[in-house]
Amino acid sequence: MSQNHSLIETIASNLAPVHRDGWKFVGAAGVLAFLLWLLLPFSLLAYLALGLTVYVAYFFRDPARVTPLRDGLVVSPADGRISSIEVVRPPIELGLGETPRQRVSIFLSVLDVHINRAPVAGRISRSIYVPGAFFNAALDKASEENERRALVITQQSGVDIAVVQIAGLIARRIVTFKGEGASVGVGERFGLIRFGSRVDVYLPPEKHCLVAVGQRAIGGETVLADLKSAEAEREARSN
Repeated sequence: MSQNHSLIETIASNLAPVHRDGWKFVGAAGVLAFLLWLLLPFSLLAYLALGLTVYVAYFFRDPARVTPLRDGLVVSPADGRISSIEVVRPPIELGLGETPRQRVSIFLSVLDVHINRAPVAGRISRSIYVPGAFFNAALDKASEENERRALVITQQSGVDIAVVQIAGLIARRIVTFKGEGASVGVGERFGLIRFGSRVDVYLPPEKHCLVAVGQRAIGGETVLADLKSAEAEREARSN
């Protein structure tokens, strides 16, 4: 095997496919770049349009993930940074009652993978769209005031886990692939948010997470909580 062939294979193996929802945006950016290169070859605008096309393809990348399958695990529904961990009353639209639950918030920058994955396996018992504002998704008030799509996944055991897609300052479109009544597998793709956002996970009452604020999460892979473990809540520090 030649060195060049090996290099090409290495690069190709690290490229993630573009999700089908993103191809229309990649196509639009590509047409713009093509026209600018015809009209203004080697101009700044032409280079910017080409760069935009590459970025849009990168934004809608959909890499494969290896999801742990042990019963009781709650995996991250999104790539991003754990921006907050709080015990709060769940939003009324979730229908989960008044008992406080631990909420894990994951902030997605414009450079993160934006495909969202189911944190647990089960049936989507509730799917609620809530119109709202477009504040910075990193702010605490985004959970209650921003536009969002909330899903409640009821596991076979009857335990409910809620996951909420929240639009951000730039994100203006929440896409959900699964409707109310549909079944999902843990780590299965259920939606995406376009161009920067936040995803909240509400754990069952009296359960706590095993991640820390500031930690990077990988959607479909990082374990947020173990509902069957008696392990104490972890402490962490940034080094």
